[in-house]
Amino acid sequence: MQSSLHGYWSFLFSLFVATVLGACSSTRDIPLAITHVTLIDATGAPPRADVTVIVARGMISSIGPSSSIAIPPGARVIDGSGKFLIPGLADMHVHLTGAGEPNGSREFILPLLVANGITTVRDMGGSVELLKTLRAEVESGKRVGPRIFFTGPYLDGNPPSFQPSVVVQNAAEGKAAVDQLKRDGVDFVKVQSRLQPEAYFAIASEAKQQGMRFVGHVPDSITAAQASDAGQASLEHLTGVLLGMSEKENELRNEKMKPPVAGESREVTRNRDRLWTQTLLDSLSAQKTAVLLATFAKNRTWNVPTFPTLVHIGFVTPQTDLARDPRLKYVPSSVQANWQKATREQLEGYSSEDFILREAIVRHSMDAVGKMNAAGIPLMAGTDTAAPNVIPGFSLHEDLGYLVRSGLTPMQALQAATVEPAEFLGKGAEQGTIEIGKRADLVLLDANPLDDIRNTQKIRAVVVNATALDRGKLDKLLSSVGRFAATH
Repeated sequence: MQSSLHGYWSFLFSLFVATVLGACSSTRDIPLAITHVTLIDATGAPPRADVTVIVARGMISSIGPSSSIAIPPGARVIDGSGKFLIPGLADMHVHLTGAGEPNGSREFILPLLVANGITTVRDMGGSVELLKTLRAEVESGKRVGPRIFFTGPYLDGNPPSFQPSVVVQNAAEGKAAVDQLKRDGVDFVKVQSRLQPEAYFAIASEAKQQGMRFVGHVPDSITAAQASDAGQASLEHLTGVLLGMSEKENELRNEKMKPPVAGESREVTRNRDRLWTQTLLDSLSAQKTAVLLATFAKNRTWNVPTFPTLVHIGFVTPQTDLARDPRLKYVPSSVQANWQKATREQLEGYSSEDFILREAIVRHSMDAVGKMNAAGIPLMAGTDTAAPNVIPGFSLHEDLGYLVRSGLTPMQALQAATVEPAEFLGKGAEQGTIEIGKRADLVLLDANPLDDIRNTQKIRAVVVNATALDRGKLDKLLSSVGRFAATH
């Protein structure tokens, strides 16, 4: 009798699980119709008014005038009247596992990315196994999140700048490291700042041999032009760019690479750094700039400026410190403590002269990005989330604003987070624009981003990985992050 009851309850439990899973699956499979919306497809075409977009099984199946598009029976309908539909956004520089695992990525970073309309990310440094697991959870529908591409650990000199890193000190180690990353199944190889030329160029050669692309920092030991000529696919944070525009590039590079002076006071170090920065800014050259940009254009070298990390930590000032930002309620207290420590180190003991120089660096960086855009050099939006003071999700919209301030049109800034990442990832046929046959990565906005790029923040709904999230569900995501942050 006991055995029979056990079998009966097991049967009921199995039926319950099957029903729940089936319901989840069927919810994702229900067609979606976004009606009467103004379509901004990110191809560069002008907006199209009163359009209906039909989504089936996570793909865009129909687009056309609302008067002539048939809505499938049983479809979920979202009225887009007075609203604007753009492709899902891409953040091309994140660190998903950089805020404490296993919960940091799942309870903090991913929900904030989705709530901000981010449907694709490129992770630029983390554990291969952790990222593979996270990607599998998202792709299976177990967890709502963006499409994930990743580099795995950094390849860096000794000692490395960050972890996880593989230390590479010669050509043999460079080749071995790339071969291992190939076996591990990473999407890109990430190079870091402390690599020496022998190791760097061996990585570049082996990556090409293995059919892989390498991305990352321009190492301190080489020039941005050399990195471009070596085939580095993307340069992050404008590393080496302003230096490459200086008439005193070699002199300044040699000075930068000198080892720290033993016993030197912090004030002496800061005075020397101040002089170095002022010399850099004073020696920027129109001729050197033109030569560097021609090199980038010739090699189609992508640049990811990551303005949020430049402004809020790299060249932070009291004005750009986020200490009182209300969005910090979404950041776990343990993460905030690390951010505050990093910020104090960048603010305390520095003078108004230092902050004026930092503001000048940001202005010249924006000017360089504007010149790149005018020269046809491809740019991508990225944030360096979750670096100190770079709040996941929200920071991408800030980056778009800086791109517009740098001289891009709102459409070009939008494309830096949609079309350009899709092309860079080799996924242009699958995503990046709103066209029939592409993934239905979509963001519904309450206002036109082409009128004001800040309108990308006015999100009404997000469609990601065959899951439609209306404003209510997005608010629940934000609330869940807030609760997690308050207890961690």
